[in-house]
Amino acid sequence: MKIFRNIMLITFALTLFGSCDDDGYIDPITEVAPGPDEAAPTVDIVYPSEGTQIRVPEDVTPVEISFEVEDDIEVQTITLTLDGTQIASFSEFLDYRRVIDSYVYENLTNGEHTLTVTATDVSGKSTSESVTFEKIEPYTPVYEGEVFYLPFDGSYMELVNVTNPTVVGSPGFTEEGVAGAAYDGAEGAYLTFSTDMLDLGNEFSASFWMNVNGTPDRAGILVIGPPDENNPDAMNNRTAGFRFFREGSPTNQIFKLNVGTGSSDSWFDGGAAASVVPNTGEWVHMAFTISETEAKVYINGELVSSGTLNGVSWEGTNVISIMSGAPRFTEWGHLSDQSQMDELRIFNTALTQEQIQQIIADES
Repeated sequence: MKIFRNIMLITFALTLFGSCDDDGYIDPITEVAPGPDEAAPTVDIVYPSEGTQIRVPEDVTPVEISFEVEDDIEVQTITLTLDGTQIASFSEFLDYRRVIDSYVYENLTNGEHTLTVTATDVSGKSTSESVTFEKIEPYTPVYEGEVFYLPFDGSYMELVNVTNPTVVGSPGFTEEGVAGAAYDGAEGAYLTFSTDMLDLGNEFSASFWMNVNGTPDRAGILVIGPPDENNPDAMNNRTAGFRFFREGSPTNQIFKLNVGTGSSDSWFDGGAAASVVPNTGEWVHMAFTISETEAKVYINGELVSSGTLNGVSWEGTNVISIMSGAPRFTEWGHLSDQSQMDELRIFNTALTQEQIQQIIADES
């Protein structure tokens, strides 16, 4: 074994020294010429992209600009220009052929802006790319008591609190809403927000538009409810919060409201008066109000259901579901609504009929 080991060591040494030059040094690295610089750099502005809308509560906000630059030989400089003024310049890179970098501009103001990224290579060839984007002014509630506004203008961001929801499934958008784009429902799709932003108290109202799809023939629309510990896989605890939903047939849908009062629940079912013919392509305005003494449901500004109420309880509620009964109201099959929704507003007051009709007029 000792002889075999010695033979292996000698073989390794001969192999190692055989790779050296006559002076006993390892062969030097041979320099390879980079070749002619034939192409101009390429520039890709990753963010903000063309048409980006930035919404934040502040009038001035930082924005992180991300970009990629490539060149066939070597990038020499990269400059960033915002609205015609240079805001940053780069000339040192870890990789001179491919640069992936970002820069935080601290003072983005409201309005439309043009960002230009210019890259120049070592032979003086340059490329510029530009995008136009917008920082939108913070939303100011239009109506008294408005605590939540979701316009569905190509995003699911709620504007009063500048908050994004949890998106379940794959909902989408239609461009043919009441005011531009609108929510487009899909099977298994819905949104949820925390109720912390809603300022839940003794009064509550919701106002929105729907383009009603009769398929499926029952669905949840707006739900704030507590967990159902006794029935966790098909929840239906109606002792707190509310459930606004629809059910019926593919040719006639009835809209109903259920409100939890603490120990029990109250129903507000307008029957035929609260019905809508689906699949007409027409937008229908929906609203309901809850106060300490009564609840009311309106369709197109007309009262279709009302009754006395011994107040509303919010005990155990912490989530609002939009366009589905899930996860807190599923036992009776009121799942995702494949209808369209637009201009959802929530209030911490009980709107009057006149206020609801004014909202309809304004949004129409």
